[in-house]
Amino acid sequence: MDIKEIQNLIKFVAKSGASEVKLEMDDIKITIKTGSDEPNVTYMQQPMQQAQPQMQQAAPQAPQESQAPAPAISAATTAADKYITVKSPIIGTFYRKPSPDKPTFVEVGDSVKVGDTLCIIEAMKLFNEIESEVSGTIVKVLIDDMSPVEFDQPLFLVDPS
Repeated sequence: MDIKEIQNLIKFVAKSGASEVKLEMDDIKITIKTGSDEPNVTYMQQPMQQAQPQMQQAAPQAPQESQAPAPAISAATTAADKYITVKSPIIGTFYRKPSPDKPTFVEVGDSVKVGDTLCIIEAMKLFNEIESEVSGTIVKVLIDDMSPVEFDQPLFLVDPS
């Protein structure tokens, strides 16, 4: 399967209205998920024995969630709101605990400093620890445990004072 065939498949899935399509052949597994106007190829795997140049060109479009970028932090825009919003750096599933039998990383009222783990976001079976980039006090947890989160979705409010 070359890059043109993959691009045609993506266009076909986008036009069909399907939300997810999985294709498994002898040497390739592709999952295409759509949730917006543009389709998003979320998983592409090829065994190492049969490396094809066309598929290697498609590899950069493969999952970029495996590298957890730093959480996006934005200052509130209104003067009355003095809190800093910690946002999700990736798409995935939000977890407040390292495992079901462990306590939560942070609770409302807890003091955090730069580098403290706030939560975990699971993306494609990779568990990414989200660390605080600001020191302060947790004012509010904006997401329920085990909920799906989008990129740049607010997770916590932190009072930096």
